[in-house]
Amino acid sequence: MLQNTTEPGAEKPIIELQGLCKTFRTKAGEVRALENIDLAIQPGEIFGVIGLSGAGKSTLVRCINCLEAPTAGKVLLEGRDLVKLSKKELLEARRSIGMIFQGFHLLEQRTALKNVCFPLEIAGVKHEEAEARAKELLELVGLADRMESYPSQLSGGQKQRVAIARALATNPKVLLCDEATSALDPNTTRSILALLKSVNQQFGVTIVVITHEMKVIEQICHRVAVIDQSRIVELGTVQEVFIRPKSAIARELILPTGGQSKEIPLGRRCLRIVFDGNSSFEPVISGLTLACGVLVNILFADTKDIDGRAFGQMLIQLPDDDGAIESIQAYLDEHGIYHKEEGEYDF
Repeated sequence: MLQNTTEPGAEKPIIELQGLCKTFRTKAGEVRALENIDLAIQPGEIFGVIGLSGAGKSTLVRCINCLEAPTAGKVLLEGRDLVKLSKKELLEARRSIGMIFQGFHLLEQRTALKNVCFPLEIAGVKHEEAEARAKELLELVGLADRMESYPSQLSGGQKQRVAIARALATNPKVLLCDEATSALDPNTTRSILALLKSVNQQFGVTIVVITHEMKVIEQICHRVAVIDQSRIVELGTVQEVFIRPKSAIARELILPTGGQSKEIPLGRRCLRIVFDGNSSFEPVISGLTLACGVLVNILFADTKDIDGRAFGQMLIQLPDDDGAIESIQAYLDEHGIYHKEEGEYDF
C-alpha cells in the first residue's frame, strides 16, 4: 500500500526555493525566465502557482525537480540542495518527486498497466512487485477495468488518471502538476482535481499545481503564489488572494474581462462583490435593490452555491448618485459581504 510520506503542518518546508534564477541564452540575447524566486512549501500542502502564459510557471516547476538547471539559487528538498547533487544522486532524489503534464506523456505502445510499471522498472523493482503496485494504483484512480487498454483507447481524463497513477508509482513525497487539467473539459477537470485532493488527504503527498486558471486554484489549493514577468508578485492563502488581490495580474486572473463582461461605458464606477462562503446564498442583488431603492447593472458574475453557502464574485456598475452608492455599501457591510470599488473600468 502507499505510505503516508508527509505530515501536514510540519514546520520545516519540504520544498524551499532560495534566490532561484533561470536565464536562457538565445540568438537574440539572454532571456530571464525566473528572477529571485523565494518560496517555501510545507509538507502535505497543496500549493498553487498561477500566472499568464510566458510568466515563468513551467520553468519554475521544471527547476523544482532540476529538469532545468537553475542559473543561480538553491532548490531544497527536505533541506537537501538538489542543485549540488551529482547526476546519480539527483536521479535518486527525483524518485521522491512525481510529475504529471498537460499532454499526459504516456507511452503509446504500452498498456495502462505497463505505463504505470515503467518507473518501477527503471527503479529496479521486481516484475511481480511492480505489477502488484501498478494494479493497486490503477484501482486507486478508478481504472481497475482499463488496465489492458492502450492510451489510444482511453479518454483524456482516463489518460490523466493513468499519468497520476504512474507519478505515484515510486511513492513520491511531492507531486508536481504542470497544467495537468488544461487539455480537459470542465467536468473531467473537476474529477481529476477531486482525485488529486483525495491523494493529498489520504497519503499526505505534497502537491504543487501550476496553472493559468483561477478556478483550479480555488477548487484544490491551500496557498497560491502569483507569478508575473518571471517574479513572484503575490503570495498568500487562496482566500486572501481571491478576496483582496494586491497585484494587477492577480486582479486580472481573478476577474477576467475579455469576452465575459457586458460592455461598460467608459469611466463608469464599478463595485466588486466577493462571496467567500461566509454568507448564505441568497438573492443579494434583489435584496439590495429593494432595500436601497436603486437599480444596478450586473457586468460580470461567476458565483456558485456549495452546500447553501455562496462562493464567487460579481462586478456591478454603480449609479451616479453618491448617496445611492453609500446605501449600497452600507447594505453589503450590514450583511457581511466583502466589496471593493475597483475604480474606473475602461474596457
